[in-house]
Amino acid sequence: MNSKPNKKRIYLLLTLLASCLYLQAATYNVRDFGAKADGKTIDSPAINRAIEAAAQDGGGTIYLPAGEYACYSIRLKSNIHLYLEQGARIIAAFPGKEEGYDLAEPNEHNKYQDFGHSHWKNSLIWGIGLENITISGPGLIYGKGLTREESRLPGVGNKAISLKDCRNVTLKDFSMLHCGHFALLATGVEHLTLLNLKVDTNRDGFDIDCCRNVRISQCTVNSPWDDAIVLKASYALGRFKDTENVTISDCYVSGFDKGSVLDGSWQLDEPQAPDHGYRTGRIKLGTESSGGFRNIAITNCIFEHCRGLALESVDGGHLEDIVISNITMRNIVNAPVFLRLGARMRSPEGTPAGSMKRILISDINVWNADSRYASIISGVPGTYIEDVTFRNIHLYYKGGYSAEDGKRVPPEQEKVYPEPWMFGTIPAKGFYIRHVKNITFDGIRFHFEQPDGRPLFVTDDVENIEYYHTPTE
Repeated sequence: MNSKPNKKRIYLLLTLLASCLYLQAATYNVRDFGAKADGKTIDSPAINRAIEAAAQDGGGTIYLPAGEYACYSIRLKSNIHLYLEQGARIIAAFPGKEEGYDLAEPNEHNKYQDFGHSHWKNSLIWGIGLENITISGPGLIYGKGLTREESRLPGVGNKAISLKDCRNVTLKDFSMLHCGHFALLATGVEHLTLLNLKVDTNRDGFDIDCCRNVRISQCTVNSPWDDAIVLKASYALGRFKDTENVTISDCYVSGFDKGSVLDGSWQLDEPQAPDHGYRTGRIKLGTESSGGFRNIAITNCIFEHCRGLALESVDGGHLEDIVISNITMRNIVNAPVFLRLGARMRSPEGTPAGSMKRILISDINVWNADSRYASIISGVPGTYIEDVTFRNIHLYYKGGYSAEDGKRVPPEQEKVYPEPWMFGTIPAKGFYIRHVKNITFDGIRFHFEQPDGRPLFVTDDVENIEYYHTPTE
């Protein structure tokens, strides 16, 4: 038997060796580009040099070993993988008199949405018009020096990660703390995956705006002062664009005190969000809704100490084909379910009213919900929510309201920012339904900690409502 390696085996060994050399060459350690990781030196120039070098070579992995990297704006490029090793912390530095974050770029369409939604470069990490981007690893992004306000001062940053018009983006496995206005603002991104992220922030968690083909899975988002996971469809791109083909699954959203989920203390000593609506921390579609929302599936998620599920279209967008299932909620501070088709119309002049239709919400368990607002499904006069089914829902309300409360007629509030409190105390203790066509309740069960004198269902301008295995009194 010939003991010498044959040519095929030698070829395979050489191929493997070449592959290893290639992988090594495609990794760019930021320490080799001057990063100090001492928490004091501003390391973003070194990180940006590493990114530029990788981009010139066609792409690669930007490796951040353990250490604290004080940074201003980090500018992503196509074909870049930013990897945060265990113990690596990117820390947003406070802006100084002579240095800070990149300036917010001009946007002639900024009157149709908040300042934060209208700009991307004034961020800790940003990318525009890129493809094939990954940020991963067990490290931490800490937005210490970011503002949660809409500051227009030069050098001030208000977002941790900001992406516009990008394609093929994956964010996974890292943690984020106190991230300013947005932990993530993704606008016009196609093929976006968020996996196993842990976010504990002082305003919005994920804002997914005008994006298509999005997968959000196994994420924890604690955001007591704003929404945790929110889909939007603003006019920030200067055109109408739907957010569509989105799945949100196996996620946990909450409104515990800032930072107390990541550190494991789970505190509840700060009861009020800045809008004085108690804690936020929910999953929401809207409010920015110049464009629409289509083909959305939300499943296997947990809400805790936060607001309830909200579906809102108020600026002309079409919210259609939504399936929500297997949700459990505990200690909900306003309406467990809030569907609002409004007419705020913060869109270019002449935009017609939107629509909300073909919605299925099933297998929901809600415990200890504030009874003041019940659950609300409300359009506006002449504009109806259509084709909605609720199936297998258990609602445990606090109760405690009177028969006199059941005589109230909530104001229409057509152009008001949509939140359940816009209507005041709701005259129903179960569901308030107004300006709706074709709605079905199948297998709904109600429980009240204290007696409540209001009727279970109150309807106004409703066509074709059906009840199956559901009490109505």
